[in-house]
Amino acid sequence: MKIIVTGSLGNISKPLTELLVTQGHSVTVISSNSKKQAAIKKLGATPAIGSISDVAFLTNTFRSADAVYAMIPLSFTEPELGDYLRRMAQNYADALIEAGTKRIVLMSGWAADLVRGENVEDVFEGLDASITIMRPASFYTNFYQSMDLIKGKGFIGKFLTLRHSGLWALLTGKTGLLMGNYGGDDRIVFVSPKDIASAVAEELLLRPEKTTIRYIGSEEMTCNEAAKVIGTAVGKPWLKWVLLSDKEMLQGLKMAKVPEKLAGTLVEMQAVMHSGKTLESFHRSQPKMGKVKLADFAKEFAEAYYKSN
Repeated sequence: MKIIVTGSLGNISKPLTELLVTQGHSVTVISSNSKKQAAIKKLGATPAIGSISDVAFLTNTFRSADAVYAMIPLSFTEPELGDYLRRMAQNYADALIEAGTKRIVLMSGWAADLVRGENVEDVFEGLDASITIMRPASFYTNFYQSMDLIKGKGFIGKFLTLRHSGLWALLTGKTGLLMGNYGGDDRIVFVSPKDIASAVAEELLLRPEKTTIRYIGSEEMTCNEAAKVIGTAVGKPWLKWVLLSDKEMLQGLKMAKVPEKLAGTLVEMQAVMHSGKTLESFHRSQPKMGKVKLADFAKEFAEAYYKSN
């Protein structure tokens, strides 16, 4: 099969590309970074350098493809996150229609249907194609963004990293991290990007007659239980995951000069995690859990943790 993978060589797209190439598929990887070309070729894939904001580029890349994996990278520099997500989703939809692509696997989020403005799945309704919407839980790899906080303070907060100079107030005194309004004893499903990649690879080969939704998770536990697993791996078994109130979260975002509407969306996104609604949706779907457990990931995290000292 000829398969298009978006997301460059990110946490999901890289292992997905490796898996698809191993299976013998012809894989093209879309990246906005021309410096990624050599790494993409090394994986046995073909690089397509361009932006997902360019519908003509997407259309030309999608032509003759048997299937497309479509994801939208989050942008925290956009004042209207929902508008940005919808624009990028519409770009994909327009290109897929023009190219005549018949199989689409769309990356979404497990809280997408619960947060106003975040859900763009409806943009793809009506396409003459077989569509699967992937709703992964909370990524293990998010813990990397909290590494300096763990080192300096000995506790974890759910964090949002804004990779834009000057945007964040350095609330921890070390990096642009902010604790969030879920954590503590909230029960959460965590997921390995490797398990997501495996699930996406499975779906790309299928052709369901109607739009389907697939939730993806690797392990369920409380935030504090997760903190203990990570903490134990780095010699801090007492590690705790600190929970902020919605008000404290919103105040912190405002201090960081995050645009008001974006700040409200970010607070709402985490509030539904704290409410347990995302967990209810996940359980209703009864998904099969992935193979990679948090203890497995913690070994990788510990290696990176000690290397960064």
